[in-house]
Amino acid sequence: MLNGKNVSSSNGSTTRVPVKRSRTKMSSILLLLSLILSLLLTLLLAPTHAATFVVVNQCTYTVWAAASPGGGSRLDPGQTWFLSVAQNTSSGRIWGRTNCNFDANGHGRCQTGDCDQQLDCSGFGSPPNTLVEFALFSYSDFLDISLVNGFNLPMLLRPITGLCRGIRCSDDINGQCPDKLKAPGGCNNPCTVFNTTEYCCNNKSVSCGSTAYSQFFKDKCPDAYTYPLDVPATITCPSGTNYKVTFCP
Repeated sequence: MLNGKNVSSSNGSTTRVPVKRSRTKMSSILLLLSLILSLLLTLLLAPTHAATFVVVNQCTYTVWAAASPGGGSRLDPGQTWFLSVAQNTSSGRIWGRTNCNFDANGHGRCQTGDCDQQLDCSGFGSPPNTLVEFALFSYSDFLDISLVNGFNLPMLLRPITGLCRGIRCSDDINGQCPDKLKAPGGCNNPCTVFNTTEYCCNNKSVSCGSTAYSQFFKDKCPDAYTYPLDVPATITCPSGTNYKVTFCP
């Protein structure tokens, strides 16, 4: 209740006039502004997850999933790994590792896709390894499946939300791999094997195009990148779309 004071009128009557407690009111306003500012700072400083990748192992064997950024996780058949990726991640990738052996501290080796001999990846995997690559921005997401590092696992990438198509690479590439590209547990890209400009496209002054080897991969997986200067095989999805990545779809 407001405090007040008595004021006498000219006719002798007395009226009680309320007096505002200005200091109390000002303190309340300052407290409210402080709470609003704290809330805004909390929202601004909170990490923003542009996308969630649901990584599922449908293979009949264990796959050690890896992501950069994101780390790694062992996935036995049927298991799932949920990966949150922040907005403005301009160069990310997800892949699977096979025939791994890690100790209790997460140190060990994988036959394909090895990541610095660590379960929890902080870098890129060793070829051969099938890749899902992505770049997430505030205006759009850009994604692809790449065989530039070779092939070790069939993979499917599809949106869970959003209006865009999925892509897959699920043919039996390992079973039909050309002899010169065969590797334990996978099929190398020719750049890994021969390390020449013809296959690696690492000399801008020399033309680089499709080869018989890259065409082998393209025939098996038409939607995948098969050499560094391959025609664009990227899909574009609305920002904030969530995705499912499946090993052995």
